Amino acid sequence: MTNWGLIEDGALITTHSSLLQPVVFDNMKAMVKIAVDVEEHRGWALMICWGGNGAVKVLKHDGDVLLMERATGPKSLKHMVLNGNEVEANKIICGVVTKLHKANCKHMSGLVPLRTWFSDLGHAHAKYGGAFGRCSEIAAQLLDNPLDIVALHGDIHYDNILDSGKGEWVAIDPKGLLGERGFDFANLFCNPTPEIATSAARLKKQLRLIAGEAGLDAKRLLQWIVAWSGLSAAWILDDGDDAHMQITLAENALKELANY
Repeated sequence: MTNWGLIEDGALITTHSSLLQPVVFDNMKAMVKIAVDVEEHRGWALMICWGGNGAVKVLKHDGDVLLMERATGPKSLKHMVLNGNEVEANKIICGVVTKLHKANCKHMSGLVPLRTWFSDLGHAHAKYGGAFGRCSEIAAQLLDNPLDIVALHGDIHYDNILDSGKGEWVAIDPKGLLGERGFDFANLFCNPTPEIATSAARLKKQLRLIAGEAGLDAKRLLQWIVAWSGLSAAWILDDGDDAHMQITLAENALKELANY
C-alpha cells in the first residue's frame, strides 16, 4: 500500500483463490488482488497481455500482487438476462470475447491446452454412465481437429464481464487456456440460473444468436456445449455435489445436435 501510494477504499474481500482490497490509486478506483492460487497467476499473465482491450486494465504487478482498474459501472449483464433482455446481454458478451480472442496472446507460455483441461472427462462415463460417453466422444472429436486456436478466457459468464463505468464492458478472472475459440462461448449456456440453463427453448434461440454474433458454426458450438457441460458435470459429481443442471443441458444439447 505504501510503496504504490494506495489508499484503502473498502473492506478486504476473501475468496478461495485470492485476497481483494479496493483502493484508490492516482485518483483512480482500483483493486489490489493477491493470489493464493497458481491458476490466478496464469490469468494475470493473460490480462497483462490483453492490455485493457476487452478486459480490466492491469496497472501494476509484482510477484503475487496485482493492481488493476476497478469496474465501477452500475449495469449488470446478469440482471439484464433476468429482466428479459438476454439478446442484448449476449451480444455484448460476444463483442467482448471477440476482442479478447483477437489479441496476439496465444504464444504465451503457461496457458493450459484444452486437451489437458478436458482430461477428467474421459473417466466420467465409467464412473457415472448416462450421457457422459457421448460428451467424451464429442470432446475428443473437437480436440483432435481444433479450429481457430486462441488464448482463451476459460470462464466466460455474466458475472465475469463488468460495466467499466467508462462506456464499455470488460472481462475479469480469466483461467488462461489455449484452444479453439468456440469453447469460450459454451459456458454462457450453463448460466445465469439453473432454470434458464435447462430450458431447451432458450438453448435453441441463443445458440442461433451467439453463433451468428461470434461467427461460429452452430453445430460446432453445440458440440462444445455438450463437451463443456459434460466436463463441468464430471467435476461437480467428483466433488460430491449435484450436477443436474449441467447434465440436463448436455442432454438438451445432444437432442438439438440430432437436428444437424
